Amino acid sequence: MGSHLCEVLIKENNIICLDDFLGGGGDIRNIEYLFRHPSFRFIKQNINQPIDLEAIAELKEFKIEIQGIQEIYQLACPTTAKNFMQMRMETLWANSIGMVNILELAKKYKAKLLLTSSSVVYGAKRDQNPYFKESDFGLVNPDDPRACYDEGKRFAETCAATYREVHGIDTKIARIFRTYGPRSALFDGQMISDFILQALNNKDLIIYGDEDFSTSLCYVDDIIDGMVMLMASLEAGPINLGDPEQHRLLDVAEKIIQTTQSQSKVVFHPPLPFMRPLGLPDITLAKTKLNWFPVVGLDAGLNQTIEYVKVNRILLQPLVERYDQES
Repeated sequence: MGSHLCEVLIKENNIICLDDFLGGGGDIRNIEYLFRHPSFRFIKQNINQPIDLEAIAELKEFKIEIQGIQEIYQLACPTTAKNFMQMRMETLWANSIGMVNILELAKKYKAKLLLTSSSVVYGAKRDQNPYFKESDFGLVNPDDPRACYDEGKRFAETCAATYREVHGIDTKIARIFRTYGPRSALFDGQMISDFILQALNNKDLIIYGDEDFSTSLCYVDDIIDGMVMLMASLEAGPINLGDPEQHRLLDVAEKIIQTTQSQSKVVFHPPLPFMRPLGLPDITLAKTKLNWFPVVGLDAGLNQTIEYVKVNRILLQPLVERYDQES
């Protein structure tokens, strides 16, 4: 999502992108095309370490000591599905130490801050009513192996709310539901992006779950639009951003096979800890407060993602070979 956000914001803003690419979801190739833009600066930075923008030589032209920072989008947190268990400490730190470091930055420059929280704060999917409203508190097990992410996102929200109340920082919270699209991490268990790479190479499409695994799927461009609209609004949130339509992953996988004219078949593997069935978003608040709702349908979104993977097939070939080794 970060690269797509930078792509939108750079049209009218100077952009400072902080990342260390340790979280599994990012790749420097996603932003390389922005390096040529005079309004873009990339700084390799772990947000769990102290952040002093005015001391970074590459940012001198931005004159931060005079112009300050106006907006901060906090997207930093590991989201790797396959390597989630190995990244638990980094996830814990990003949702606590890293979040406080970013809030201190917002406090210093009196900047607006938008936190990308997650639908995981609502807990497991409910059988009776799968739709979650922002007023639902959810139920999360703080001792669960994935609590560093689920409970961590809840704590990050608490940090944002506390800084807002105590220090008067204009913080905003977007609760993001499952998102897909070009530049998604591949061979990481995210499934939709993996489905496409697997189908284009006539490999098995792997669903980490059973044939009833269903989920919300929102195209990345829609999510970015919602984030920018929330930042520009007077709303603090939390506000759900996601597609309320439910899709069975088996149906999505078969659609991708058909669209790519692949010889692949669908197989089922044991669930990954990070990829659990989650609830669906009630987006009434986003509609009424932001006039936001998803506009990119699943077919259109999949087609755009498929075209992206096709264009980058040569670069992605090592992932296919790795798939053969591990499958």
